[in-house]
Amino acid sequence: MSQTVETTIEDTAALRDLIDQALAERESNRINKKNKITIIAWDGHLDRVWPTLILSTTAAASAMEVSVFFTFWGLFAIVKPGVRITGDNWMQKMMSAMNPGSAQKAKLSRYHFAGAGPTMFKKLADDHQVAKPEELIATAQDLGVRLIPCQMTMDLLGLKHEDLLDGLEEPIGAATAIAEMRDAAVSLFI
Repeated sequence: MSQTVETTIEDTAALRDLIDQALAERESNRINKKNKITIIAWDGHLDRVWPTLILSTTAAASAMEVSVFFTFWGLFAIVKPGVRITGDNWMQKMMSAMNPGSAQKAKLSRYHFAGAGPTMFKKLADDHQVAKPEELIATAQDLGVRLIPCQMTMDLLGLKHEDLLDGLEEPIGAATAIAEMRDAAVSLFI
């Protein structure tokens, strides 16, 4: 055999070994993953909160373990509807005043139309029998979805546990959120 053919055969064998190792590694990682989805909900706009809740309730109804970590502006989706101004200083109070608070009052990220956009969107949802975010939050809780507030964001924005909806998990930090994601088969950032 010529040197070129021998090199090609050796290269092919080495490549096959690398592919086999990668496939074995991929398979071993799959085995360690739970039938779980973790969603990071960082945005409180209606058109981001709604799909987060639809995906989480659908996953839970499909027998997946589900956790949703609400951080930064996403945290306002799980503020009680009656809570408006929060915080201890003028900056925190200003931030809470600029955010609508609660999923029921969430604005659209696009096509807000001076407040008419969310109303039109909710009307379309009624017409097509799509559950609203506040209904989906209740459904998520009934299905055992772990709705988890971010402790750091709560501190940053001056939100207290009593400002948030009842029935939520205890607040956690980023390290614990990463641990939630580490063993999940699916992780989303919405």
